Amino acid sequence: MEEKSFVSLRKDYSQFVYEKFSWNVRGKSLAISFNFRIPPDISFSPLIIIKNIDPSRVKEIKKGIINNLVFNLGLMEMISYWKATCSSEILVKPGFLDKEQLRWWKDLIINGMGQFFFENRIDFQGKDFLKIKSLGKSFKRATLKLKERFLVPVGGGKDSIITLEFLKKAKKEVNCFALNPSLAAEKIIKISGGKELVIVQRKIDPKLLEMNRQGFLNGHTPFSAYLAFLSVLAAVLFDYKFIAFSNEQSANEGNVWYFGQEINHQYSKTSRFEKKFRDYCQKYLVKGVDYFSFLRPLYELQIAKIFSQYPRYFKAFLSCNQALATKSGLKKPTGKWCGQCPKCLFVFTCLYPFIGEKELIDIFGQNLFAKRELLPAMKELIGESDFKPFECVGTKKESITAFYLSWKKARQIGEPKFLLAYFKDKISPRYFNLESESERILRSWNSKNYLPPELKKMLQAEI
Repeated sequence: MEEKSFVSLRKDYSQFVYEKFSWNVRGKSLAISFNFRIPPDISFSPLIIIKNIDPSRVKEIKKGIINNLVFNLGLMEMISYWKATCSSEILVKPGFLDKEQLRWWKDLIINGMGQFFFENRIDFQGKDFLKIKSLGKSFKRATLKLKERFLVPVGGGKDSIITLEFLKKAKKEVNCFALNPSLAAEKIIKISGGKELVIVQRKIDPKLLEMNRQGFLNGHTPFSAYLAFLSVLAAVLFDYKFIAFSNEQSANEGNVWYFGQEINHQYSKTSRFEKKFRDYCQKYLVKGVDYFSFLRPLYELQIAKIFSQYPRYFKAFLSCNQALATKSGLKKPTGKWCGQCPKCLFVFTCLYPFIGEKELIDIFGQNLFAKRELLPAMKELIGESDFKPFECVGTKKESITAFYLSWKKARQIGEPKFLLAYFKDKISPRYFNLESESERILRSWNSKNYLPPELKKMLQAEI
């Protein structure tokens, strides 16, 4: 496979066109298709299927409302295809974007695609890097009175489990929302007692995967932003006022600096994106939908401590990206913790202080602290290198605290394994306040959040 250069691709494919969108009811499913073109000779037709809909509910909603939501979802969908050539102009034909919207979408691409730019060595700061134009008609924002119930996106990790359990404890009407659900997500939904599920199947155009294999540009896209737009459409179709994501304050810390900008693998999980999307939703999508992150006030380490109270999920959850990787369709996901990546090590370390060692080893299949080959990953997590892993992991201070708490526990039950011994001998002497810092993090509360008052009080009581 010969990698194609950014410069040559931009020369050969200077324009990306969002041509059109369409949707129709097929039995109890809503089928959505998009058409994207890269002149002169590339076209894509991705498909989305929203299952278990009530056709009569779709008829009740004005067609223009669904058109607007689908149009905006297409703007999010197109990013995955635009990145193949990184064309300097995006032409949006099926709808109009005002100046504020144009700025919003460019801001999302610049910040949400930071990891993609970094990994492909792309200078994204030039004046002519990207222009977005629109030609279509303007859509009007809808104002809807939706039922006071909660839609919770479930991906398979521990965070959404806590959101589900707290909302159930608060006796709220809750439903699970899943996009291309993994086996882990299906297990979690079953354990949680979820019944009337909102399931969405997203089908990538095979041509994009083939282009990836041919050496066209490829890389990370802001997936949580995609879920945000998709969940608003689902909330309207299924009549839910609240969309409760499970993003935490740890996501606000970036990974590396590049061309003067902080690159954040988790950009679309940050507080900044949450606020910007809430504003965009209210002004351009639907007034009446309340999108927020239930775990925003907390660090990952605090979430791990709370998660330790739900042992029935221990063998179900899975948040290792390698377990879900397909290598552009070349391999099947393993569906198992790989035990080799920074994400596995981070989750293992966060849970170790709060879960029995045997139980944790049973989850991961091994004691990751005994693996010498994970030393570089540990150094990246705690800030001993210039680069924080491109994974959904906690802050550097938080990782240091997690290793400290793990070492404290390990010395009480036996001889600490290699990584913890290394941490004690080589890392901890440089820090004089690890005990007080661990207490601070475990008591932390980020007041910049959008939780409804009742839920805020309930979550804060756990800290």
